[in-house]
Amino acid sequence: MFFGETPDIYFNFTNNRIIPMQLIILKFLLISSTLAFTQSAKSVFKIKNCMDNTVMYDTATFGTGCFWCTEAIFQSLKGVQKVTSGYAGGNVVNPSYEQICTGATGHAEVCQLVYDPAIISYDELLEVFWKIHDPTTLNKQGNDVGTQYRSAIFYHNKQQQNKALHYKNLLDKSGAWDKPVITAIEPYTIFYSAEAYHQNYYNNNTKQGYCQFVIRPKLEKFKQVFKDKLKKN
Repeated sequence: MFFGETPDIYFNFTNNRIIPMQLIILKFLLISSTLAFTQSAKSVFKIKNCMDNTVMYDTATFGTGCFWCTEAIFQSLKGVQKVTSGYAGGNVVNPSYEQICTGATGHAEVCQLVYDPAIISYDELLEVFWKIHDPTTLNKQGNDVGTQYRSAIFYHNKQQQNKALHYKNLLDKSGAWDKPVITAIEPYTIFYSAEAYHQNYYNNNTKQGYCQFVIRPKLEKFKQVFKDKLKKN
């Protein structure tokens, strides 16, 4: 994740190119399947809110390569209350960033989201997930190579697992990408928060070269596509 070592593919914005057909296909597939999956879940949240007058949050964990970029994107979404950069899916207890970078721990760099499903659904988060990285490259995002950069969804319950598998299969069948979607769909086990300097990285380092020339352009392109889902400044 050093300056100059950044994914070249960002929702096919490579070289400032946008492929509208992918947008149309992905949007159609996600919207057409949402009602069948979400109605019962939303009802549960509404009942709980009526009973104890509290807001019920949910958790999602995604690996899309470099967490510096994706953290800033998820932070901008309405309904996302908190985003924590960290590590998931490995076999070493409390790994350090240096250990993660070797690729030997089995962990993926991930962003863990706490969100309000009454404002943004898991389906919508999946839509963002698949649009902000290339889910067809194995253990690689652009110039970032290694298992720590794998495309991955760590599901927290059966419903999240079913949705992830469902949309992955739909995307493959739709031909939205020229190659198969190889996103790993793995059970969530344990999440380790990354070191403090990784948290809120873009907002804390806006003048740094990587943030200026890598993260900011991606964030601006993302905001153009998802205007209706952004928090108000």
